Amino acid sequence: MPRATPVAGLFSTFADVSVRILAYILVALIVALQYPMWLGKGSWLQVRAYDRQLTQQRDANAKLKARNDALDADVRDLKTGFEAIEERARGELGMIKHDEVLFQLESNGAGAKPASPTAAKR
Repeated sequence: MPRATPVAGLFSTFADVSVRILAYILVALIVALQYPMWLGKGSWLQVRAYDRQLTQQRDANAKLKARNDALDADVRDLKTGFEAIEERARGELGMIKHDEVLFQLESNGAGAKPASPTAAKR
């Protein structure tokens, strides 16, 4: 049976230590490569946050586009049709035509006078 030499034992412990060091280096390398993907500038977390912001902005843009389309239609109608101008003048400015008579009806009790002096005291 061959006799174990101290040099052979030294190489086996050296091999064990070098394998451990190599394993630690590989783990550190994997962690260093994974860090930017999870926590760095272009990480998955930021991509999700940007996706949420993009969805919110698209919703806001859709609402604004609908409003702009309605305003555009209103402007086109005002430029081409006299009925829209007349409708605005009547509704917003209270204007009437030259030979028209305007009757305004007051709401319930706002301008009503009491029928008798005793009704006013109540």
